Amino acid sequence: MPRHFADLTGAATLPTGTFQLAHRVVDDLVKNNATGVIHGPAGTGKTYAVESALEEQAARGAGPAVCTLSFTARPTMRLVADQLLAALTGTTASNSRNRFHITNKLLDLLAHPRRLLVVDEAQRLNSDCIELLRHLHDEPKTKFALLYVGGDGCWEVLSREPMLRSRVVRRLPFRPLAADEVPDLMRGYHPIYAEADAALLRQIDELYGQGTMRDWAAFTHTAAGLCQDAGRSRNDSEVIDNALTLLGGGVHV
Repeated sequence: MPRHFADLTGAATLPTGTFQLAHRVVDDLVKNNATGVIHGPAGTGKTYAVESALEEQAARGAGPAVCTLSFTARPTMRLVADQLLAALTGTTASNSRNRFHITNKLLDLLAHPRRLLVVDEAQRLNSDCIELLRHLHDEPKTKFALLYVGGDGCWEVLSREPMLRSRVVRRLPFRPLAADEVPDLMRGYHPIYAEADAALLRQIDELYGQGTMRDWAAFTHTAAGLCQDAGRSRNDSEVIDNALTLLGGGVHV
């Protein structure tokens, strides 16, 4: 199981339809060396779902070599090429090497073994970066699947590039949980919610969770600690009030 946000212990994986579809998307991309996009608001479980899918493939002995790139700011094409080279070889390209030399080197490296290249925070890529990755993927001798994962605006950025959009064979949008899904899912998420009233869980979602797994994990981490301090095994209104106070009072304050 991948690491939960804030190293939350005792939490289970929520088998939502989108989570299960993410496993299918990753399997299909790897099987066909294809291009796909998983996108949605921050904290909705995209990265967790991808990591879980990769763990499942590895457990079956069917997983490819995985290379993950992530950028904290808007990268240039050269930065993407340099980071990909470093990820594949563990070495940094010499500043004296031009981008054509690096691109040719990448083509050789991506020919074998079979790989999955995951590009996280893909909404930060510009047209040149997207074109570089498309060129590497389109080259007949390369053998890798390409998965773009991104937050708000990711699909809008990628779909503006016709050469990329026409090559996307799997696209999966993640969204916050619907309010009516929350009670049943959360009772299975963590022991402190196992016997919680539906109205109580909807209240937590309205005031803090907002259907977002990362926010639910933050709340649960705080509430579980309060339960432990008080010698309780279950959530109650007092624990909820104290957790909301520690977390800033909820989204409406």
